[in-house]
Amino acid sequence: MSDVAVTARAEAHLAGGVLTVVVGGCWQIVGDRPDWRDLAEKTMHAAGTKEPPRLIRVQGRDVTSWDSSLPLFVGEAMRGAESIHAQFETVDLPHGVDQLVHQLAARPAPKHEEPALPDVFTAVGVFATGLGGELRDIARLVGECVFSIGRFVRGQAQFRWRDCITEMQLCGAMALPIVGLISFLVGIILAYQGAVQLRQFGADIYVADMVGVAVVREMGALMAGIVLAGRTGAAFAATLGNMKANEEIDALETLGVSPVDFLVMPRMTALFLMMPLLALYSNVLGILGGLVISAGILDIPASLYWSETKTIVDLSDLFVGLIKAGVFGIIIGLSGCLRGLQAERSAAGVGAAATSAVVTGILLIIVLDAVFAVIFNILGW
Repeated sequence: MSDVAVTARAEAHLAGGVLTVVVGGCWQIVGDRPDWRDLAEKTMHAAGTKEPPRLIRVQGRDVTSWDSSLPLFVGEAMRGAESIHAQFETVDLPHGVDQLVHQLAARPAPKHEEPALPDVFTAVGVFATGLGGELRDIARLVGECVFSIGRFVRGQAQFRWRDCITEMQLCGAMALPIVGLISFLVGIILAYQGAVQLRQFGADIYVADMVGVAVVREMGALMAGIVLAGRTGAAFAATLGNMKANEEIDALETLGVSPVDFLVMPRMTALFLMMPLLALYSNVLGILGGLVISAGILDIPASLYWSETKTIVDLSDLFVGLIKAGVFGIIIGLSGCLRGLQAERSAAGVGAAATSAVVTGILLIIVLDAVFAVIFNILGW
């Protein structure tokens, strides 16, 4: 078979106000095929006239095979005739082409609607509904945890200390390197930024005061919480989401084992116990970072820096940081377990749950930190 036979072709000529288009060859939607607009423009230009034809005729000749590409081409020719108010006719086309062309013409053209401005009331309503659902799920999980604590006190909870100790190792000891590195760098940054400003007034020694109070009251617990929200909270959500996708949680419920007792409480207990210890560790590394900058840039002896830190940081500051750390640990565990239990039963659902756990945990940590700042200010701590 020649190339002419296997290629879609369309030849046009204009004579006496009649534009005749002869189609032939093999018309395939996946192959090369003529374009009606280009063909019409070239024919009008070759004829040397700008007068539109009064009749457009599409004639079939030696059409070896065809699919939807041929009706689409004929339909474009018909719409071209309608646009210039010319008559249109077809001659000797394969059987079925005319029927498909009229079916395509009968379909309404897709409407191109202009993007409307968002409905403020609808957006607020959707947001409020979603927020109400989230608060309801959080309240339900908190209530189940409270009942689980009651069962634990009565000795009826299906709580395994072995799982809790394993989680304590994972979220505590295994997190020491990253928490220590970030806390040390944060201490360096605070001391360096403070030194640039304070040495203008000859108050270099007060870098120790600024770093000590900021790290012990705020940055130690906050940095440890954010690190664990991204590290441990996501791990909790991924683990529980994967268990839900594999129907392991359904199996526990079928056997009469409470998922909150068996899965949620060991993880939340581990975070609640380890977060204050990580906050203390973070405090030490943050103060050490400030000491390095003070000794290296401000030429403040380490003993003087340490003495100044002890004069400004007292037990109330330490207790504030530890209280925040304990609450942050509960919030991280609650966020991770909640998103894991809410995850869809698919791999994509597990990934979305892990991402949502990190976002939720960090958001709640920041909000609670602001609430604690107001409360402790009222209490005078």
